[in-house]
Amino acid sequence: MKYLIILGDGMADEPIASLGNKTCLQAARKPTIDKIASLGRSGLLDTIPEGFAPGSEIANMSVMGYDVPKVFEGRGSLEAASMGVAIEDGEMAMRCNIICIQDKKIKNHSAGHISNEEATELILFLQKELGNDVINFFPGVSYRHLLKIKGGVKQLKCTAPHDVPGTPFADVMIEAETEEAQKTADLLNNLILRSQELLENHPVNLKRAAAGKDKANSIWPWSPGYKPAMKTMQELYGLKSGSVISAVDLIRGIGVYAGLKVIHVEGATGLYDTNYEGKAQAAIDALRTDDFVYLHIEASDEAGHEGDVDLKIKTIEYLDSRVVKPIFDEVSTWDEPVTIAILPDHPTPCVYKTHTNSPVPFVIYRPGELADDVTVYDEFAAEKGSYGLLKGMEFMRELIKH
Repeated sequence: MKYLIILGDGMADEPIASLGNKTCLQAARKPTIDKIASLGRSGLLDTIPEGFAPGSEIANMSVMGYDVPKVFEGRGSLEAASMGVAIEDGEMAMRCNIICIQDKKIKNHSAGHISNEEATELILFLQKELGNDVINFFPGVSYRHLLKIKGGVKQLKCTAPHDVPGTPFADVMIEAETEEAQKTADLLNNLILRSQELLENHPVNLKRAAAGKDKANSIWPWSPGYKPAMKTMQELYGLKSGSVISAVDLIRGIGVYAGLKVIHVEGATGLYDTNYEGKAQAAIDALRTDDFVYLHIEASDEAGHEGDVDLKIKTIEYLDSRVVKPIFDEVSTWDEPVTIAILPDHPTPCVYKTHTNSPVPFVIYRPGELADDVTVYDEFAAEKGSYGLLKGMEFMRELIKH
């Protein structure tokens, strides 16, 4: 038996008035995903442990079967693994967004989904101006970057920028949770203010402004942590080999610590225009040799953060027709059965433009196993599924229990 998880990041939602109080999953045309729901068994999964914010790092680690409270060490250290940046003893790593500040408020978390080329130029500029033996910036993908602080103390209250669009940035700057962390908090807040001075009139931003685009005029560090101590999925679940496919450094980094091969797909952007077909083919190819493949599609989450209902529906329909269908059609012809699970990591409701911690719908289709009575895939149909409500690690245990 082989195992495939297809994760549509953030595709769960809440009823939307303009859709007749349907969710995006209910409104989207997704015949193949619905077919898989009719052939499999459904349920709800609580991916966010008590006391944790509903971030993609927490939710995806839960889906992969990790005991998050025991192993989580911040988003930055996970992304560092994907970027090939070592986290040494005594170092603290943080996700470092490049964001847009307008009228002293956070306009968006992504600087208008800045390009890799523009963002890299800005991050390297900041490294030259602000980097030293203690502070180091590393360029990542689009708005997602890495900041390392030697001697940094992680007991900090940080706010994810995608949670607070429209909020005055001064109201959500970093706070120390302990006396020992105050020096680190002061250092980081000074870096935020200095970055705003340096970036405002940088040539990249002057060009973006002239083109009517959002400026990338501030950094925003968050999710601090040290190097995590994670067992591989081979050690935890006895899988012989596995791969992860994603356009997002965070997911790739989790995959590295999980002992999965990272597969890069040309044209994978993390947005609605990602290379869906390329990702589907990469998953098919990986399944020919691997026991387990984790296929992550970011597009629905970004549409949810934009509050764009029509775009979110389109991303779900693209997932169905351009990813799930070709994979299902192919593996259904194989002699060795492939168990397929489909789910999001967390909801990203368009009305809130941020993540929530509501349980997410999932379906597991295992060839030869009796189906339950659920015939479509959405948040409310899954409530009636035979799995009921699972929590965290229970999902992975159910997926591979046979």
